[in-house]
Amino acid sequence: MATLKLSRATPYAALLPMAIVAALGYLGAGLWTFYISLTGSRTFPSGRFIGLAQYHRLFDNERWMLSLHNLAAYGVLFVLACLVIGFLLAVFIDQNAMWKMRGEGVFRTIFLYPYAMSFVATGLVWQWLLTPGDGIDGTLRALGFHDVRFDWIVSQDFAIYTVVIATVWQMSGLVMALMLAGLRGVDPEIWKAARLDGIPAWRVYAQIILPMLWPTIATVLLLLATAVAKLYDAVVAMTQGGPGIASEVPAKFIMDHLFLRSNVGLASAGAIVLLVPVLALLAPYAYARSRKEAA
Repeated sequence: MATLKLSRATPYAALLPMAIVAALGYLGAGLWTFYISLTGSRTFPSGRFIGLAQYHRLFDNERWMLSLHNLAAYGVLFVLACLVIGFLLAVFIDQNAMWKMRGEGVFRTIFLYPYAMSFVATGLVWQWLLTPGDGIDGTLRALGFHDVRFDWIVSQDFAIYTVVIATVWQMSGLVMALMLAGLRGVDPEIWKAARLDGIPAWRVYAQIILPMLWPTIATVLLLLATAVAKLYDAVVAMTQGGPGIASEVPAKFIMDHLFLRSNVGLASAGAIVLLVPVLALLAPYAYARSRKEAA
């Protein structure tokens, strides 16, 4: 028995040093970035310590403040839309299976397919769809709606919302898959009891099923919030941060200052600021997981 336990534990014991090295690597990279943000580094890292000056410059930068505003607006709309659409798609497939209708596999594939695409490909496709004179705008004109213009992608006020449309289209399928997995874990007896009592399906979902899906919803929120923080590819592919800097986001600001403007110190300060909300989201989740495992 002891030999059997040892053989089962051996693979995990062999992975432990690798996990420690990976954790130290991530921690070391984060600490190095924080150190660089406290220096006057430009093209190359420098040891000239200047304290929090880079952070003062960062928050005095109009482009950075606009990028934070855009990210906040994008994040709220993106998370809410993905949750609502993903949940409704999961309910549709769940009800489809409940009534023994065919085609569940087809629907799952269709809804989940956009997630298999890269954000760059998604951005390019939606850039064409939203370009004035082509795509949706051109289709509306061909159908006779000559007074209708769908030119959000070239509007300074609406450009960031086109990124919301594209990324919600891509990520809703993932939310659907996670929500559907949670719905499939619901005891079928709940539905039988609800039917016997004549409770409408929408009330069962709203008052019984959704509270039971809270662990799944928490996981979805964490994934979506992480996607918001690292938003970059879709913006570059669709708008390049434009018109002007209308759709600028923090990740693009950081990358531009790191590679194009040769300001490593300011880019590092931006990276640290962007890391703070991610850690703020991860810490409660990790704490809840540890409490649950300890219990």
